[in-house]
Amino acid sequence: MPAMKRDLRSPFPAFELTRRRVLATSAGMCGLSLPNFLQFRSAAASGDSPATKTVTPGQAKSCIIIYLWGGMSHLECLDLKPNAPAEVRGEFSPIATVVPGIEIGEHLPLLARHTDKLAIVRSIHHDDAAHGRGMYWNLTGHKPPRAGNIPPMREDWPSIAAMISKLRTAPRGVPPAVRLPYPLVDNGTLQAGEHGGWLGVKYDPIIMRTPKGEEFGGVSRTLGSEVLNLNDVDLNRLTARRSLLASLQRPEQPLASTDGFQHFHTLAEDILSGAAVKQAYNLDLESPKVRELYGNHIGGQSLLLARRLTEAGVPIVQVCCAAGDLNGASGDMWDTHGDNFNRLKKRLLPVFDRGTSALLQDLTERGTLGETLVVVLTDFGRTPHINGSAGRDHYPDAYSIAFAGGGIQGGQVYGSTDSKGAFPKNLPCAPPDVHATIFTALGISPRTEIQDMLGRSFPICDGAVLPLS
Repeated sequence: MPAMKRDLRSPFPAFELTRRRVLATSAGMCGLSLPNFLQFRSAAASGDSPATKTVTPGQAKSCIIIYLWGGMSHLECLDLKPNAPAEVRGEFSPIATVVPGIEIGEHLPLLARHTDKLAIVRSIHHDDAAHGRGMYWNLTGHKPPRAGNIPPMREDWPSIAAMISKLRTAPRGVPPAVRLPYPLVDNGTLQAGEHGGWLGVKYDPIIMRTPKGEEFGGVSRTLGSEVLNLNDVDLNRLTARRSLLASLQRPEQPLASTDGFQHFHTLAEDILSGAAVKQAYNLDLESPKVRELYGNHIGGQSLLLARRLTEAGVPIVQVCCAAGDLNGASGDMWDTHGDNFNRLKKRLLPVFDRGTSALLQDLTERGTLGETLVVVLTDFGRTPHINGSAGRDHYPDAYSIAFAGGGIQGGQVYGSTDSKGAFPKNLPCAPPDVHATIFTALGISPRTEIQDMLGRSFPICDGAVLPLS
């Protein structure tokens, strides 16, 4: 393949910030909490070309991130190359969709009915081919801070879920950010990028187990990370424990000695004793028709729960849309080094196709798609050439993602790749631009500045808004 100079700066000139400045303002912040003062400054890109047009901040009330852990193959899903050589194009064919001129993979027939709601981005890229670091790029919008298989540290950049939970206030008793149905793990290591980072432990999104679906396995505990399962709660025991704690705790010497402990203690009590989240968690309150629409598997039922949690007031929910248990067979994640076509056709794509199309249909019928931003993200794409195991390997030089709802204009494709899906051909963009677009759709300026405890200011994002609205 020809060499490509990776330029991870935004293609838009309106807002450029050197990573040196970001690193200089965030280095050494492990363990520090940030002040509550947030300086919101409205700013938008300007210019004459369509790529730099002024973007009006959106009014989305919530965000659902559908994360395809392992790396979705753009060449089988959203950016097929039917005219490429056989060793590139693979076994799948493109199919027409409800939008003339937009084609997607043949094993996404349900999603093909909803491309009028989708803005497909085919020109995103970054520079890291490892799962965890690719996830870090996509969920934080920043370059991974260290090499290797990276566990979370407090000096890490906060995830998009953590940052939104900082900038959006959830109702009392409602968690500010939720991850479903388990944390992301690679080769036995809990991965950085999903957490609160230097925002502090109180901004770590809570992990909730999805209560319904056939293929769940042992997802309630993964690598020591407790996953909240509201089906296991005994309210009488909760009340008794609360009374015991109150009797033992003295005002002059509180047992909850840290802000993080007290935050989660109070949040847990509010969630477990309140009604909003418990009702949202009870999927039996949905009609059988709706539950069936999403599919009786962990991916679909997690997306249904995400919809219900955002309706209960959770500002952002991140769903790992997998076919089964994280601890199960490797076929349950999107890392298709071997048997790529069968694994996609028989297991991964049916779950994603059904669950995602159901979410878009459900939100549309409920009249809430306009106020709910839906974003499909993944680690990276897959190699243009098929390997000797009938699979495709990690490939960050080009991949596809998608947006829907939240003021995003559907029925469009942004950017393109070359004839082999190897590199962006036009309108290249990077994860920071995706984050700027998410923030803007939620009515948050990407130039919003946060001050650390030393008074140093830096923006929440160093990307530019993609003109998708």
